[in-house]
Parts: sequence; structure tokens; C-alpha cells
Amino acid sequence: MGKKTHCVTKLRIISPMDDLSMVQKVAVWALPILFAITVHEVAHGWVAKQLGDPTAMMLGRLTLNPIKHVDPIGTFVVPFALMLMHLPIFGWAKPVPVTWENLRHPKRDMALVAAAGPGANLVMALLWALLMRVGLEIGGGEQAWLGRPLAYMGFAGIEINVVLMVLNLLPLPPLDGGRVLAGVLPGPLAWKLSRIEPYGFFILLGLLWTGLLSYVLNPPIDGMIKLIFSIFKL
Repeated sequence: MGKKTHCVTKLRIISPMDDLSMVQKVAVWALPILFAITVHEVAHGWVAKQLGDPTAMMLGRLTLNPIKHVDPIGTFVVPFALMLMHLPIFGWAKPVPVTWENLRHPKRDMALVAAAGPGANLVMALLWALLMRVGLEIGGGEQAWLGRPLAYMGFAGIEINVVLMVLNLLPLPPLDGGRVLAGVLPGPLAWKLSRIEPYGFFILLGLLWTGLLSYVLNPPIDGMIKLIFSIFKL
């Protein structure tokens, strides 16, 4: 989805990700991808529990153990295939089940549950930025062996989480943005929007294939990454 954002710092110790070998890229991206996808799903289940639905908890999905959440295609095959093709990386995990009838205010609460995933990605992007800042601070001297990997991993964490946040906020069911929109629209319009859900994945593939998805997502992704870099002086 568009060209990569490269990290430029005053310390000049971070070079573009393309300078890394494939083994190094896998090492740098593995933890950020797993955390981004896993915490996103746990956030859905945790908020659902707070709003009255314990389904995710009863199924053992309120855990950071990635084994409970990984989807072989979305968590491994797709991200690393995109890495091999030098494309921005995204992926997905097994969706956390939510029983909307258990929610106290189903329509409103489903929107809140949906918003929790992108919200978690935003928080994680900020935490990875903090880690990157630490890596830059210690990476210019004798501790470069530690600082450089931290800074690279921090950058990967920022990018994957911003991409997942922006992608999931698209107002297209079954993405989180579609569920949020359905939660705020009047009943008849929300029902019409929900009818798109069986075709949402194919619409997304079509947008990706035609390049329209990059056209839509690149500006907010680049803008958010630049904002985070500015806040943390990266």
C-alpha cells in the first residue's frame, strides 16, 4: 500500500529498512507484528467484557498469548509475503467473538468494541515510538549493539500499528470502521450498511488490486507517522 516511510533522525543511526537483510527484517518485525495483531484483538474482547459480554473471556481470548489469536494466513503468510515484496506490512488474527445480545446497549456498545482495536493500535504506536526514542538515545556509542535493534524495532512497531489503525478505520464492514459507522447511523441506514459485510473482504481486495486502497490510505498513514515522529522528536 504505497511506498515505505523511511526513518530520518538527527543521530543518523537508522537507515532505511531496505538496508537490512531478510533475516534482520524478520527479527525486527516479528514482535511488533505479533503484538499489533494480538493486542488489537484482546482490546475488542476486553471492552466487550466491560460492557457486559464475557464471551471472549470464557473462550480464553483475553490473553496476550499469541497462540490463542494467530491466524496462519493473516499473522504469518501475508505479513512476510508483503515483506518479501517490499510493501508496507499488515495482517490480522482470528477475530475475537462478541455476542452482541449480551451487551447492555448493543448498538452503541458494538461501536465501542469495534473502536477498541484501532485505539489499541494507536497506544501501541506511541509506546513503540518511545522505545525508538530510547534506542536512538543509547545507539550512538558503545551501546549501539542494543540501541540500533531497539530503534529499528520501534520504527517497525510504529509503522505496523499505524497501518492497522488506519486500515481498520475504513468505514467498510466487517472492518472496525464499518462497525463504528453502523453504531452511529440511524437504524435503517445501519441495516443497509450491515448488508455489505459478506462482500466487504472482496471489496477490500478489489481496492487493493486497483491501487485505490493505497490512494485512500497513504495520506493518513504518512501524516500519522510524521505526527508521531514530531511528538517524539525522531
